[in-house]
Amino acid sequence: MTPRPSSSGPDPEETATKKAAAKETTTTGKKATAKKATAKKAAAKKTVAKKAVAKKAVAKKAAAEKTVGKKSVAKKSVAEKASGSRAPGRKASGKKAVPAAVRPVETPASPALDAADRERLLAGTHHDPHTVLGAHPVPGGVAFRVFRPYALAVSVLTGELRTELRDDGDGFFSGLLPLGEVPAYRLLVTYEETVQEAEDPYRFLPTLGDLDLHLIGEGRHEQLWQALGAHPTVHEGVAGTRFTVWAPNARGVRVAGGFNFWDGTGHPMRSLGATGVWELFLPGIGAGELYKFEITRPDGSRTFRADPLARRTEVPPATSSVVHASDYTWGDAQWLARRAEAPAHEAPMSVYEVHLPSWRPGLTYRELAEQLPAYVGDLGFTHVELMPVAEHPFGGSWGYQVTGFYAPTARLGDPDDFKYLVDRLHQAGIGVLMDWVPAHFPRDDWALAEFDGRPLYEHSDPLRAAHPDWGTLEFDFGRREVRNFLVANAVYWCEEFHIDGLRVDAVASMLYLDYSREPGQWTPNEHGGRENLDAVAFLQEMNATVYRRVPGVVTVAEESTAWDGVTRATHHKGPSGFGGLGFGLKWNMGWMHDSLQYMSHEPVHRKYHHGEMTFSMVYAYSENYVLPISHDEVVHGKRSLVSKMPGDWWQQRANVRAYLGFMWAHPGKQLLFMGQEFAQGAEWSEAHGPDWWLLDPEYGAAADHLGVRDLVRDLNAAYRATPALWRCDTHPSGFAWVVGDAAEDNVLAFLRLDADGAPLLAVSNFAPVVRHDYRLGVPDDVPAWHEALNTDAARYGGGGVTNPDPVKPEALGWHGRPASIRLTLPPLATVWLRPA
Repeated sequence: MTPRPSSSGPDPEETATKKAAAKETTTTGKKATAKKATAKKAAAKKTVAKKAVAKKAVAKKAAAEKTVGKKSVAKKSVAEKASGSRAPGRKASGKKAVPAAVRPVETPASPALDAADRERLLAGTHHDPHTVLGAHPVPGGVAFRVFRPYALAVSVLTGELRTELRDDGDGFFSGLLPLGEVPAYRLLVTYEETVQEAEDPYRFLPTLGDLDLHLIGEGRHEQLWQALGAHPTVHEGVAGTRFTVWAPNARGVRVAGGFNFWDGTGHPMRSLGATGVWELFLPGIGAGELYKFEITRPDGSRTFRADPLARRTEVPPATSSVVHASDYTWGDAQWLARRAEAPAHEAPMSVYEVHLPSWRPGLTYRELAEQLPAYVGDLGFTHVELMPVAEHPFGGSWGYQVTGFYAPTARLGDPDDFKYLVDRLHQAGIGVLMDWVPAHFPRDDWALAEFDGRPLYEHSDPLRAAHPDWGTLEFDFGRREVRNFLVANAVYWCEEFHIDGLRVDAVASMLYLDYSREPGQWTPNEHGGRENLDAVAFLQEMNATVYRRVPGVVTVAEESTAWDGVTRATHHKGPSGFGGLGFGLKWNMGWMHDSLQYMSHEPVHRKYHHGEMTFSMVYAYSENYVLPISHDEVVHGKRSLVSKMPGDWWQQRANVRAYLGFMWAHPGKQLLFMGQEFAQGAEWSEAHGPDWWLLDPEYGAAADHLGVRDLVRDLNAAYRATPALWRCDTHPSGFAWVVGDAAEDNVLAFLRLDADGAPLLAVSNFAPVVRHDYRLGVPDDVPAWHEALNTDAARYGGGGVTNPDPVKPEALGWHGRPASIRLTLPPLATVWLRPA
């Protein structure tokens, strides 16, 4: 018997659901003695209809001898009652019985299993236990075969008859009943201290149909989670749970769980043809039960594996899967109805990136739902981006090494609790993006690695399978079933959890065969190139499928190279000959690295790095971009955003404010990681999260941090109210330089324009000096400009150098424009001006 993994057991509130979903086994409540004769006597007292002692003896003798057509009236009466006959001389169908004198004589078959089937069932290598277990017509009647390890006795209950089966040893029981057809029946199983009445799992037809199996075999089942995994259901009128798993290399698969004391010997699954899918319907098993699959590998060894499509898991470090049935009722219909009104790249999008376990440590999904929407809504962000929420064994991976691709992490609650969080964010008008990790998975021996004894989800070539950077395994994107597993997973989060977008992690590592590999450690593709053609095809299929099935969602690529066409449509080929990958947006890693590099320099040196702030506009319209200041930039010695800035504390905060003003005005969507919105000085740590105490009024410098947060709030409000900042984000008509070469002054100025040409003028002075009467060229069709935002305002903690009055253009051409204005530029600040 396999040692039982640690578990929390089923939740108390799920007990009622389990009782309603399935008729639980009944126990006598009396202790049976160790002697088998006494156990049989106790079982005999359970007969449905009481008979006279003489009739009971005759019935028992008739069942034991397995006779057919005996002429004794008493024996014939018992046989007719067992077969359901209504009158002498008629079969169950109502047709006249053939006289015994003219019926062909049949030699009764032995109901016992042959040695080969017994051995395969005991060894866990039987591919089709339903063909030998259960009830089957045979010459002489119906053979009943039951495999119940540890049982003392098993009886068949059918109609008013109870027949005890013969004990064949090793947990096998059999008997031949003189029946014309297989009846409806139940089993009465006697153990040492209990008697259970239960359904026989091996009397049921498969729960998966031909269409499901065909789609799985083709790798085209877009709702794979509805076919595979564990699903409470009613099958052939009986409540229970359907277990299905893909394990094509397995010699046998069994279900083990708390319901069988983690010994799957008595619950072998059947193989459904060439698909590699194994299936078993277990009556009486409901939501909340723990389970794993016990897989016999090709070499005969066994392994216990969590369900790859489990929709719920135990709380780590426990590793069992949990049978789950959702009863959540959504309340976000209005949000879903309007989210597809405009494509993401033509709508405002400012994103607050969150690591849920550490945003406010200790909060559950439901507790987060009471605080996070209010906080994010107050700051004016349009979306949150959740770092991976899929189940993962090691919290220090932040969720980027996933073992439960279909299960939200149980650390914060169950799947319905996570739905509640998403729902509340939607009701607050906030979209939900989620980090999704299809590039690789960890090597834990209870999860996906060599799942059925051979490489299955990972590539069969060790050089292709091993990820060189993270010690993980890469998916085999060329295998259709693996591709299906991932494509369906992307759809699953969007359809089942109403996720509004997926930010796909580590895309670059998927696209290149030589990613982080030296010469000789990789094999070129069929064209001799370094591109991973299988990964390209997978990403194209994933994007096309998600956009087709779930209107209004957006996919975002974390892609750090210059791959051509990341956000181009999949059917449009580019210069490289590839169709686009089909993403909606792409993280602009180049802008992030260049701009942070510029800001880290002392202002006196910035003139030598001016191009780092302007180069992004050379390629700004090659893709649809997001400008990310993510968690990756504020950990592992990289310092927090404010700590990257040069100068004293005042200058550091001023630099951050100026940088954020520049970022919000630059073409592209914005993403800011939690804690950076209030200038946290320390790096982020998943152990304790943001330093919220910095905002405590009792803290002496709280005003400095609150000022930065107030600026972020005002940036978001002005951004959302100004179509020039987002309507033409991905089109050159939405941007125009005013001055991009003022390196000596550390000044950048540009216009943002909406579809009707309405402008916003953004000016950044990255020098620590005030520049009076700084002349800038402007259009001559704006009669006056007013200051819409100034990052040096006193309320943000700045010096209060502003332009309080409307600024009127002069008829003096400047910077190639017909008119110009003179501004006072605050030190280390960004100013936004709009037509007055």
